Amino acid sequence: MTTPILRPGDLASALPAGGLTLVSSCSAESSLLAAEIASAGDALGDMAFSGIFVPGLNRQDWRAGADSRVLTFFQTPELRKTAQRSRFLPLCYQDILALYRRQPPQAALFMCSPPDEHGNCSFGTEVAFIAALWRDIPTRIAHINPAMPRTPGDPGIPYAELTAAFEGEQALLGMGGGEPDETSLTIAGLVAGLVPDGATIQTGLGKLPDAVLAALCGHRNLCFHSGLIGDGALALLASGAMAPGPSALVGVAIGSEALYRGLDHPHFQFRPVNVTHDPATLAGIDRLVTINSAMEVDLFGQAYAEASSRGFQSGPGGASDYARGARRGPGGLRIIALPAAARDISRIVPPGAGHGPVSLSRFDIDIIVTEHGIADLRALDYPQRAAALIAIAAPEHRDALSSAWRGVAAQI
Repeated sequence: MTTPILRPGDLASALPAGGLTLVSSCSAESSLLAAEIASAGDALGDMAFSGIFVPGLNRQDWRAGADSRVLTFFQTPELRKTAQRSRFLPLCYQDILALYRRQPPQAALFMCSPPDEHGNCSFGTEVAFIAALWRDIPTRIAHINPAMPRTPGDPGIPYAELTAAFEGEQALLGMGGGEPDETSLTIAGLVAGLVPDGATIQTGLGKLPDAVLAALCGHRNLCFHSGLIGDGALALLASGAMAPGPSALVGVAIGSEALYRGLDHPHFQFRPVNVTHDPATLAGIDRLVTINSAMEVDLFGQAYAEASSRGFQSGPGGASDYARGARRGPGGLRIIALPAAARDISRIVPPGAGHGPVSLSRFDIDIIVTEHGIADLRALDYPQRAAALIAIAAPEHRDALSSAWRGVAAQI
């Protein structure tokens, strides 16, 4: 059976109206598919569009007709503006996958590479959920993009399994970490000193994670096991720090064109979310070191990573999945790294004073690192935790934090 090639305006003829539709996002968000959805309009009925929409990167609002909706797990500025038609469901990755298993999407709209000599189309830079779910989704409509790199690991989807396809070249969305500042370099050096040779690293995106990876270039026999990588991963691969063979298991890549061009490196293995975030798999990794950040950390050692004074900026993501895995595994270590202050406001805060919900509890964190030092919270009581965290806060905020702690300490 020949896969139909769709022309502009044809989406409604191939996509049944209503139901839940999974759309590619992250670096694989398709402007072509978003435009087709908008063009189809009311013909798609009360369809709900869902994906992993990254704030600052994914800017589509996935608006079709008046009855269309969005189910999102991260709060983006664009979707916040359409709150009446979007549902923000703050779930960790394991729970997102469980939701999709309980309520399977009826359709998937995704970007992929052209077929290879075996007839398989690679999901490229965003393997995560689509690779785990496509076999159970009855309608599969692809945007075949010649600019999408083929990534090793997951075989992708056979071209013959597509319901229909659009063709068109589109540059992949990117997000660079930026040049590290002195604060990031200091934090990165402290974090690198906590990571043993032979460890398996999980980290995220941004200036600080990239600085940490650069600081690890002198290590040896490292592995990656991470839902997400950025440009810093390339520097680590080029340094000789990685273990031989396919030692970088990842689900999504978001970065520069240089990163996307380098994803055919033999160290990389792109795998779906049921592998990258699987609890049993994570618990079986020797010396899994999770390195994540937060908006704020309070004096109990709780991390707040989803909101600021401006409101919700994100969702919980996969950090809690990895924290639970590292807690169960042999030699696991959970690190939160963050600047001590931002715009003269302390990011170490009194107990319970962080913005939004607690993203990582005091049971999910071993060590907090700022540019002022390391607070190892393991086996500390509450007063000891507070003292360790005040010691790595910005000096100008330590007196206020000590005063706030005295008010709490009287109740312990």
